Amino acid sequence: MRHRLALLLTAVLAWAAAPAHAAALIPQPRQVEPMPGAFLLDGEVALVAAAGSRVAEAGEFLREAIARDHGIGLRGRPGAHGRTIELRLDPAIAGGEAYRLEVSPRTIELRAADPRGLFWAVQTLRQWLPAGRGRLEVPAVRIDDAPRLAYRGHMLDVARHFVPVESIKRQIDLLSYYKINAFRWHLTDDQGWRIEIRKYPRLTEVGAWRTEPDGSRHGGYYTQAQVREVVEYARRRNVAVIPEIEMPGHASAALVAYPELACGRAPETVPNSWGVFKDVMCVGEERVFGFVADVLDEVAGLFPAPYLHIGGDEAPAGRWLEHAPTRQRMRELGLADGHALQGWFVRRVQQYLAGKGKTLMGWDEILEGGADPAAVVEVWRGEAQGLRALEAGHRIVNAGPFYLDAPPDRLTLETLYRTPVVPPAYAAHAAQVLGAEAPLWTEHVTERNLEPMLYPRLLAFAELAWSAPVAPDYDGFVGRVRAHYPRLRAWNVAYGPESRALVRYRIAREDGGWRLQAERGFDDLRLHYRLDGGEPDADSPWFVDGLLLRAPGAVRVAPFRDGRAYHASQRYVLSAHAALGKPLRWSAPPHRQYRQGGEGMLSDGLFGGDNHADGLWAGWQGEDVQLTLDLQRPIPVQAISTRFLRQSGSWILLPKAVRYYVSLDGRDWRRLYSATPAQDPDDARREVRVLRYAPATPVQARWLRIEIDRYGPLPPGHPGAGSEAFFFLDEVVVE
Repeated sequence: MRHRLALLLTAVLAWAAAPAHAAALIPQPRQVEPMPGAFLLDGEVALVAAAGSRVAEAGEFLREAIARDHGIGLRGRPGAHGRTIELRLDPAIAGGEAYRLEVSPRTIELRAADPRGLFWAVQTLRQWLPAGRGRLEVPAVRIDDAPRLAYRGHMLDVARHFVPVESIKRQIDLLSYYKINAFRWHLTDDQGWRIEIRKYPRLTEVGAWRTEPDGSRHGGYYTQAQVREVVEYARRRNVAVIPEIEMPGHASAALVAYPELACGRAPETVPNSWGVFKDVMCVGEERVFGFVADVLDEVAGLFPAPYLHIGGDEAPAGRWLEHAPTRQRMRELGLADGHALQGWFVRRVQQYLAGKGKTLMGWDEILEGGADPAAVVEVWRGEAQGLRALEAGHRIVNAGPFYLDAPPDRLTLETLYRTPVVPPAYAAHAAQVLGAEAPLWTEHVTERNLEPMLYPRLLAFAELAWSAPVAPDYDGFVGRVRAHYPRLRAWNVAYGPESRALVRYRIAREDGGWRLQAERGFDDLRLHYRLDGGEPDADSPWFVDGLLLRAPGAVRVAPFRDGRAYHASQRYVLSAHAALGKPLRWSAPPHRQYRQGGEGMLSDGLFGGDNHADGLWAGWQGEDVQLTLDLQRPIPVQAISTRFLRQSGSWILLPKAVRYYVSLDGRDWRRLYSATPAQDPDDARREVRVLRYAPATPVQARWLRIEIDRYGPLPPGHPGAGSEAFFFLDEVVVE
């Protein structure tokens, strides 16, 4: 605890030493005009705001922020010195979010025509104040400012990994500080239903929880009281909270809770893997719309924002077309295909929401069946879809270029900052571009690495959405960002690197053991680990670059900074067996994305983890494969095993057949084992299947051959139907 307090004090002192000037404002205002002199901010200053209004609410927010950040308590009435901070509405300021901030030696005036603009003036003043506590000299200035885009949003997926309320509030604080005015709450998906619906309690009793591949339980949900609390918290900070309730696809969690919503067959468990699943709401059945209407009634009552997002993306039509009652309904409605059926459903939901005063938002797939032009289209599949929506008369939100789940070394701070928020292709329809959004999908994001994925990149997005510079000055921008780091660190915000992965691990055989090597995104990052497979904490042993592991077992490692975990831990399982380090050849190489360790990766004693792209799994597509292992001398073989991954949503299925052979001379082969693994391609659960053969008595062998027959094309009804399935293997184990 003393160590953490010392680090926090260091950060606060660094912030106190940082200069405050125009270059440190994010997003950059339209016009900043320095003036002569300075305003003395101390306990003699009075804050003046009209009582009983949003103006007073903004004033109280500023009063609390100055007391918390600078230790200065403002007076309620002007004192002898007459110095005041005044907030007032001024109809002469054009624009609902526009504002003027003027600092002179006698007064600080914040003016806007609308309380929204007045609140942004408050946030700009907070950034303009010099760091420090007790007594501040605030440089005189005049700032005139207004945003370019009306909608400046961030979407957080809490369905894949649940995020507690306090962490949600913390992000809303930061969104508001950087003038991002919309928080999109992705509350439901295949892997979890996160909002209480009182009429359907099983949505959270069942749909909010799943069993992870390691057997642990993950989940959680927000009560309606908590939702109201978050919505009000955001309102006071000028942030609208917009819910997303996925339909008709990405609905596995709801279908597990209420199987009658499916077309005859529903998934049995909430998925613990990612991808596109074929189970969707059976939209041709009237009971499904009754469910949707009931859910939307409760959701709409909780969120006063004008928009309600229904997802609408990645909804395969296979289940509908297999279902006789749905086909009959399509014939009655004159609908030719699945796209038309989804379009009919979306328009019906849209009309229902309009009756509640809500505008439907949806991902660009809602265009497929012809959504009404009043719907707002969120574009993620590229500019062609954006143009299609604009030409059809829709307003759009541009999201595709700003997916913050992309690794920071692929979507760097500079790359993001140089991305046009309104592409030139949209120029003729610029008035229809409502705004932009930076989503964070959380398949591989937990509360631990949430902030390193968001910051500092969200600062670049904030500037693009507010200022949208025609000729971006990246050097000037990154200088302003770095001026904010001491402040973020003082607030204990775990920001990540600007252009590097937070940490990248490599593990390989070395000196009879394994060397775990790390490439760190920060020089002061410490890698804490445990050798018993348990979760490391700040008191666990640590290394910075490399660790030699001598013995097999389970090691778990996690990066820490300032005594705080910055990322989910990584677990490695190390195995010692007779094939360890022995030469292995494959008849065909794996897919280029899944062969990082070369042929030796299948006999290195390393088992694959939860992520099929972790570099420890080898993945083939469209190939039957023969593996040949040289044990280098005849030995008594007691058992042979291989580990295959099944993750249907990612197009990964078990092989159609696997055969084991042994030989003493490499010419004459004896077949020991043959398996045809049973599997259901529709089963969304992630599974590691071990195919193990143990003869009654040991078999002498020097050579081992494994023949693997691929599954072949994905079956009809699968989202990838017709494409070749992958198979994934991590290790050939010989005992």
